Amino acid sequence: MSLAQVIQDAWNAQSKWLVLLRPLSCLYSTAFNLNKSLYQQGIKKSYTAPVPVMVIGNITVGGSGKTPLLIHLVEYLTKKDVKVGVISRGYGGTGPFPCYVDTLATAETVGDEPALIVQSTGVPMAVGPNRQQSIELLLSKHELDLIICDDGLQHWALNRQIEWIVLDNNRGLGNQKLLPEGYLREPVERLKTGTVIEHTAQPESDLHMHLAPSQPYLLNRAELQDFDPNLPFYAVVGIGFPQRFYQTLESLGIQQFQCHEFPDHHDYEIEDLEFEDQYPIITTEKDAVKIMALLKQNPEFKRDIWVVPVEAVLSPACYEVLQQQLNEHGISIS
Repeated sequence: MSLAQVIQDAWNAQSKWLVLLRPLSCLYSTAFNLNKSLYQQGIKKSYTAPVPVMVIGNITVGGSGKTPLLIHLVEYLTKKDVKVGVISRGYGGTGPFPCYVDTLATAETVGDEPALIVQSTGVPMAVGPNRQQSIELLLSKHELDLIICDDGLQHWALNRQIEWIVLDNNRGLGNQKLLPEGYLREPVERLKTGTVIEHTAQPESDLHMHLAPSQPYLLNRAELQDFDPNLPFYAVVGIGFPQRFYQTLESLGIQQFQCHEFPDHHDYEIEDLEFEDQYPIITTEKDAVKIMALLKQNPEFKRDIWVVPVEAVLSPACYEVLQQQLNEHGISIS
């Protein structure tokens, strides 16, 4: 098991030994605050895009549900005739950056989440560590009303007009400690400065969302085949909070599954999918974009792989706030 997986498991369990990492958390806090201060004082320069920028992010490491939320917002805004583009860091991708993402782009080149976003929506998208370059690349190809930045909450080099912070109440804030003692990227107080969207089935505020799973589909078979929840499955997953996926499987009536967890953004090898018997694999759409590329390289692989799609369901208040925020920046939706 990798060190990253050990620490991730410790975060989820709120293990006592994490206190040993507190000196590193102090160093992280000092460096983070210094960097933020340099931008606030103008010593480091921030970029302001010629169109409004909306950041969707979180204050935690690992999954919070922001990618399904972003996909939903792209689809919603497109239906409202808002010309929207998306930028992202492209974590896990090899580049070169900035890189324009089209439907043929692979997760290896642009990262798993950007590949999933574009394959799901067809939205204009560019990725790279320099968000200014990504925005300029997008605007050289498209006339846009709004740019959504996927996971750029702590990227102070980019000015933004709207911030949505996804807070997964199922996972919570753990021990509320900064990295690496806890899984917070920023202190809890940061939640007071943006629009917080609760990700939960039992919300405490009007602004909330949940993920609704749809019928699983086969990744590697052309013919139609009915999904049987009574089969035993290998649950293969490489996301930040795999427990949410297991809860989703249970909600679909799947009771027999053996968990095989990998770190977030895991680069799969064909050996990760090989087991002694021929029971099927079940996984997430985010993992599927990487696994599909692997299957093309290994056509002899015959085990069934099922994918569970999820869709973000937003409360009515989310749309009201979105409309108000966009109106403030000259974007009208009805």
